[in-house]
Amino acid sequence: MAAPSSLSPSDSASTLRTVAVVGLGTMGSGIAEVLARAGRDVVGIDVSPEAAARATAALETSTARSVAKGRLTEEERERVLGRLRTSGDLADAAPADLVIEVAPESYDVKQGIFRALDGIVRPDAILATGTNALSVTRLAADSARPERVLGLHFFNPAPAMKLVEIVSSVLTAPAAVAAVTDLAVELGKEPVKVGDRPGFVADGLLFGYLNQAAAMYESRYASREDIDAAMRFGCGLPMGPLALLDLIGVDTARTVLEAMYQESRDRLHAPAPILRQLSDAGLNGRKSGRGFYTYEAPGSATVVPDALTPRQDAEAGAGRPVRSVGVAGSGTMASGIAEVFAKAGYDVVIAARSEEKATAAKTRIGKSLARSVDRGRMTAEAAAQTLDRITPAGSYDAFAEVDLAVEAVAEDLGVKQQLFAALDKVCKPGAVLATTTSSLPVVACARATSRPRDVIGMHFFNPAPAMKLVEVVRTVLTDDDVHATVLEVCRKIRKHPVDCGDRAGFIVNALLFPYLNNAVKMVQEHYATLDDIDAAMKLGGGYPMGPFELLDVVGLDVSLAIEKVLHREFRDPGLAPAPLLEHLVAAGCLGRKTGRGFREYARR
Repeated sequence: MAAPSSLSPSDSASTLRTVAVVGLGTMGSGIAEVLARAGRDVVGIDVSPEAAARATAALETSTARSVAKGRLTEEERERVLGRLRTSGDLADAAPADLVIEVAPESYDVKQGIFRALDGIVRPDAILATGTNALSVTRLAADSARPERVLGLHFFNPAPAMKLVEIVSSVLTAPAAVAAVTDLAVELGKEPVKVGDRPGFVADGLLFGYLNQAAAMYESRYASREDIDAAMRFGCGLPMGPLALLDLIGVDTARTVLEAMYQESRDRLHAPAPILRQLSDAGLNGRKSGRGFYTYEAPGSATVVPDALTPRQDAEAGAGRPVRSVGVAGSGTMASGIAEVFAKAGYDVVIAARSEEKATAAKTRIGKSLARSVDRGRMTAEAAAQTLDRITPAGSYDAFAEVDLAVEAVAEDLGVKQQLFAALDKVCKPGAVLATTTSSLPVVACARATSRPRDVIGMHFFNPAPAMKLVEVVRTVLTDDDVHATVLEVCRKIRKHPVDCGDRAGFIVNALLFPYLNNAVKMVQEHYATLDDIDAAMKLGGGYPMGPFELLDVVGLDVSLAIEKVLHREFRDPGLAPAPLLEHLVAAGCLGRKTGRGFREYARR
């Protein structure tokens, strides 16, 4: 039961006119700027005079840019600058209606600040913590006014990021939550109300994903560049996970994950050992000048190139000549892949179980090319030439002279093995045989042939003409020149190849689907709503789609199948599919394709 509130029903954001921000690091300075621009009187407090000076300078610089861009007049800028005053004395928080502490993630530090504030601020003032890893309830319980303590979690950079998570404990008065929620709206932010558990919504989903990426790199499964490129090009994320860890701070990430693990005991949240190794060595990312990457200087965003990477070594190797390509399959993915190769100038044979299916696939490609012409992306002449390079065939015998055969049939191991056995008999010696599987073992396809050294994975993403990423999957049997050939082909078709080994999920799905599964668990546990979780990840993480939007697009049946493969491969209890996902699939609610998944859709 919540403690009785001393807030009156008339309390609202309009009464929160003076705000003290305790801690003027990057986040605190950003919050101070947001408040000053929104017309609040701001007292910025930090024991470091240098931090206070940086906060003032940051506001001066950002408002000067706004004037230059015509978003502020000089008069308005002066008013904004006049609303911020800085201090090194916590006693200057006395007139504040709201105090937001953004101190280091330490109970001792934060509790010390709250105890001191108890004797400084008015009894009706609201105290907010900016923590994203510590228990708001524990901080509130240690305060003399627990009903007026809550969490107010902004995202970095605070002036740009729209999301604010408002965290209430069992002690928080509803009126305090309402007042701060109204303030967030007046600041131009999107408030999401959540309960008190480490990581809340956005970081609760984000940091598990970041931790898995760190562990993937630590195991040498893939290079840091390939992991980051895979998630940017494969999922449309603004930053790769390792670059993001460097931006957040390796030490901060370790602290957040440790708090989450203590709460959940989920191995996905147990900090990867490399996070401890880096943070113990003081290699905390951009702020220290080195983390997963090396930077020009502490605080710089400019990465210093390292020595030649294994990828560059592989690219320097000689591959096999490829002039013609065979694509096996007639579905959307096969058609898209055939279109990609033909656009790049390759002669393409698209073969299916019947000539009618292959011809239908070519017709689909023709329509896609026509749309490109209509949108001004290519000329009618180039589209006609591209289509002329594609030959439909009703038998895989047509692959007799191709240099590269790409399989894009149903995601069924038996079907693929049968096809590879057929390709083995049809394709000429030296031809490269590639599978586009997203979840099955490439080596199992290779072993269906008498030439497993010629077999490799080329995992395109849907839609193939638009998506830039290709995961290049080597098995323990793949020849070096086959690998070099595929890297060269990827460059020629203007795709970004990333190297990975032959294990479930490769890079993208191995990182993406546990994150999606954890989002389902949040809803299943009634911690947050679908809409709030989707909003949190789009506004707080910069994701192009929320997890439930994405699940419904991918298909819940497809998502469940991938989750099961990952769980079976890694034997981690945290990867077990969420029961809610299984129940929806059993009920036939598969997403947009059936008109209902996590949400309902209008039937076409």
